[in-house]
Amino acid sequence: MTKYVDADPHRQTARSNRERLAPHERPAILEEEAKRAADVRTNMARLRELRLAKEAQEVRTDISAGNQPAKAKPKKRFR
Repeated sequence: MTKYVDADPHRQTARSNRERLAPHERPAILEEEAKRAADVRTNMARLRELRLAKEAQEVRTDISAGNQPAKAKPKKRFR
């Protein structure tokens, strides 16, 4: 059984260049991923605060609606 060998020298050159440059690019890639993760956490915190504020407002509305006196029914008029 023969093992597949890449016969195209351009592909071999490209692969060797990627392998050679990868360690130099790795810190930049990791830094970019860390920044994205921090941005996601910041956005999640912002959305959580908005959700909690909305829920608190709904509770306040329910409480204030529950404390209102019942409206008197209008008197029926004769026909």
